[in-house]
Amino acid sequence: MLGELISEGVGKRGTRRVVAVDPRLRVEVSFEAPTTLLGLNGLNVGTYMSSTRSDQTLEGEGRGVFASPDGEMATWKGVGNGRYLPDGAVSYRGGLAFTSSTPKLSRLNAVAGVFEFEVAADGTTRSRIWEWK
Repeated sequence: MLGELISEGVGKRGTRRVVAVDPRLRVEVSFEAPTTLLGLNGLNVGTYMSSTRSDQTLEGEGRGVFASPDGEMATWKGVGNGRYLPDGAVSYRGGLAFTSSTPKLSRLNAVAGVFEFEVAADGTTRSRIWEWK
């Protein structure tokens, strides 16, 4: 069951790099987004690998870090499925695991997150994460 919304962010896609084309397209993508996580404002920076399946759906896996200006930090790992949208955007849904040793974010060590991640055709990213209870 989905619990509370624990994170929201809006940012920008950065570098894209084609890693493979055979046997299928695989692209590495970076992004950064001002984000709120457990009520703290900070910056979320991540990189994910996205592969296109034969049915034109996507599979992805990523890693990243959230850091607040006062030194709170959490790393994350995620995996998800996605799809291309008609206007050139992409949409992903998946799960996240967190690691943190800082006081305000350490509760994330026991949290499984469920996310939505959208990348608009212009490169704008939007993310939302819920705690999975």
